[in-house]
Amino acid sequence: MPRRYYTCLVCGRKFPEGQGIILEKAGRIVHLHSKRCAYKFLRLVLERIDDGCAKPAIDEVIEEFERINRERRPVKVI
Repeated sequence: MPRRYYTCLVCGRKFPEGQGIILEKAGRIVHLHSKRCAYKFLRLVLERIDDGCAKPAIDEVIEEFERINRERRPVKVI
């Protein structure tokens, strides 16, 4: 069975299916071969996106991680 290969949008490197990061959002599919390329791509998207669009999503993600961190912390018993 032939292996499927993708091309990284950021650096142009080819990588096989099962590796890398594939993002699907807003009807677009983005293939990224590594976390470094994913970071570069997402950093540029966040820099260019309108603050009014990004603020609700950022606030929601911050609240979610704060809740997860509160639940993880061990309770100190004195």
